[in-house]
Formats: sequence, structure tokens, C-alpha cells
Amino acid sequence: MTMRGVLIFDMDGVLVDVRDSYRQTVIETVKHFTGAAATNHEIQKLKNRGGANNDWNLALEMVRERGGIATREEVIHVFQRISYGENNDGLISRERWLAEAQLLEGLARRWRLALFTGRMRWEAEHTLRRFSPQTVFDPMICMEDVAREKPDPDGLISIMRATDPREAYYIGDTMDDCRAAQGASVPFIGVAGAEIPLREELVERFRQAGAYAVVSDINELEHTLP
Repeated sequence: MTMRGVLIFDMDGVLVDVRDSYRQTVIETVKHFTGAAATNHEIQKLKNRGGANNDWNLALEMVRERGGIATREEVIHVFQRISYGENNDGLISRERWLAEAQLLEGLARRWRLALFTGRMRWEAEHTLRRFSPQTVFDPMICMEDVAREKPDPDGLISIMRATDPREAYYIGDTMDDCRAAQGASVPFIGVAGAEIPLREELVERFRQAGAYAVVSDINELEHTLP
């Protein structure tokens, strides 16, 4: 069967539910430095705004908004300890794989699969080994592979150059993903889970930005693609 092109996936919020892992780690990190509570609603508001793709930077911004004093390095140290614990037994153990059985296998029969994520490579590989070791994402562009993170399109441009596809789509869950796709001239498919705060606002932002489609679940993807 001839390959249609390449499907490029973001990871968090698309392939993996990170509400109880990375999102909760942001909340716990902010509390560590300020003693003040943060909420998923606040996090989603900043994600919808854009410029909040990196959760370390997001946590640092929220700490400073609350009058906390911390360096970026201190925030990263606390964030990683809360997330990964002593032996990957921190909040990362609470994340949940979203793709139903056979979804990626079925897509891989018609499309090349690639990954463009803001995670460090070892973090991405840890989750893929845990949940979907049989899936091949090639290329896989992670935090350390780009000079500038999303919304900069560098990662997508690298994937497009490496694959030279007839068709391509980028599947993401934030405005930074959407803007990266715009910058690389790659059609964007937005994922806006039914359970997230400010979902209607996010869907409207995706549509105003010219998204090819918006789905509430990654498992709707097969019925969305041409």
C-alpha cells in the first residue's frame, strides 16, 4: 500500500493524558515555592494564550505571579523530582495512554508516523516504552533537537525536510502547536478533550487560526483524515 504522507503527533494531551502527571506537577511545583494553590483552569488559560508550551517555564511564571522567588534551575529541579520521583515512581506514573488499541497500527499502514514533542527525548522514550513499544515514530523531534521550542516551527520544518511527504498533518492540543503548524505551513488538527477547562475557547481559537479539523479525542483521527 502506498503511503499517503506523514502524520506528526504532539505527545502530551494528544497521545497521553497528562492531567494527573505533568499538569499536576505544575500545580505541586507552584505550591512548593509559594504555598498558594494553582488550578487546572489557570494552567489551561495560559496554554490557550500561547507561549506556555514548556511546563518548566509555565511553572516559573506562575510562581513569580504569586510573588514566589525561584530560579529556573530551582523550578526544574523540584518539577523533575515531583514528576519522576526516585525511580520514575512520581506523578509520571499516573499518566494514561489515550490511543485505543490498533489506532496507531492502523494509521501506520497508510501514513508514516512522526513525533514533535516538547519533552526531553528520554522522557518521551520512557512513556513510549511503557505504553506503545511497538509503534515507530520516525523522525522523533524532542526538546534537545531544536534551538527554539514551540511555537517556533523548527521541529516541524526538520521533519518535513527529512520526509518530503506528499501530505502532512500535525496533531496537537495547544495554541503553541497550532502556531508551529502555521509557521511550517503544515495543516493542523487540534485535539480539545471534552474534559478540559476552557474547551470551547480553545476550539474557537483553533478554528479562528484555520485548523483543518478539531477533534475531542485522538481516536476520532481515522474518521477525520482524508
